[in-house]
Amino acid sequence: MVHTTKGIVLRTTAYGETSVIALVYTELFGLQSYMVNGVRSNKKGNTKGNIYQPGSIIEMEVYHNELKKLHRVRETRWHYIYRDILFNIYKNATVLFMIELLQKTIRQPEENPDLYNFIEDALIELDKAGTTTAANYPLFFLVHLPAFLGFSIQDNYSVPENILNLKDGRFVAGVPHHEYYVPPPLSEYISDLMHVRHPSESEQIPLNNATRRQITDHLLHFYQLHIQDFASMRSLSVLQQVFS
Repeated sequence: MVHTTKGIVLRTTAYGETSVIALVYTELFGLQSYMVNGVRSNKKGNTKGNIYQPGSIIEMEVYHNELKKLHRVRETRWHYIYRDILFNIYKNATVLFMIELLQKTIRQPEENPDLYNFIEDALIELDKAGTTTAANYPLFFLVHLPAFLGFSIQDNYSVPENILNLKDGRFVAGVPHHEYYVPPPLSEYISDLMHVRHPSESEQIPLNNATRRQITDHLLHFYQLHIQDFASMRSLSVLQQVFS
């Protein structure tokens, strides 16, 4: 049966001489793998494969069978064409970071329309974002993604409870008896980021590059504590170098 669904490309792997296997997070079916034929060629002017670049937001007509792990695509078209991300080194590095994070956190094929919409909106808003918003974007994404994955940080920051316990995912009044915690003022910045509803609002949080690096490291520790076998982020060094 043929279905039409939007999707976000997470990874492509070459298969044979002209085909690819695309890992796509779809609106209707969650995480799925698709065989796409005839998109790789050395012929001049062949740009079919461009649509399957990681981060692409596409609309697909697919043959879906619940009993299969690899599905086929009948037709693919752009749902949203980036205006700035492909030409902006800062935004491009951010997208690579976001996509790698999604690869490491989304592992099951269950549909989750709220998660899909969050990711799609985040990518489109990044494409439209100004320079300051783009600098804070990885933090915005890191802070808000867990809410759709079932292990978000509790929003209970206060003056006495100003230390973030990464193991419990909540702010506490005393230093925990382990190393996985975030002291103030970094913990307050994380709380501020949790209250950001639109990425542009993050411009109001006074962060420099050194502070962003520290917060990023703490938040990745949070992911490591709550997601089994969460490996180090290869794109992190590129992101930090670009924004240094």
